[in-house]
Amino acid sequence: MLEQISKVLYSQEDLQNVVARLGKQISEDYRDKNLLMISILKGSVVFMADLMRAVTIPARIDFMSVSSYGSGVKTSGVVRILKDLDKPIEGYDLLIVEDILDSGMTLDYIVGILKARNPRSIRICTLFDKPERRVTDIKADYVGLQVPDEFIVGYGLDFDEVYRNLPFIGVLKPEAYGG
Repeated sequence: MLEQISKVLYSQEDLQNVVARLGKQISEDYRDKNLLMISILKGSVVFMADLMRAVTIPARIDFMSVSSYGSGVKTSGVVRILKDLDKPIEGYDLLIVEDILDSGMTLDYIVGILKARNPRSIRICTLFDKPERRVTDIKADYVGLQVPDEFIVGYGLDFDEVYRNLPFIGVLKPEAYGG
């Protein structure tokens, strides 16, 4: 698996520092709010686990699973909900926790669905932002790091369900994904 990584972009320590910074800011901003953190599975699960421990105020969590990629490297543009939230969100201050904000198509779709369910507020926290790939107007309220337009894996991010367990963020060699 490691032989398919061309370089380490962010170390485990780098990621811990980013999560601590985001957790502190979220804790301050949501101090007197009814925080519900929503992890978008599967990619954000590692980030969500660390982030929720870095948040120092009361918070609830829930999970959504959506699909727009299949086993490819580009979004298909068709979003399917594979697992919806377990409870109603009316009156909650939502924080959507995402691994990477790329084209924005999937997140734009999710925000639209959730707005219709009358939460008090919706904000987005993404570990990685790739703004040059954006095709929608969606922006994250909390951004861990901006990343170059390279195929990154690790810390929950995958290619065809592999590499999620790497403790760092690495750049996948193009020959590994047919690029």
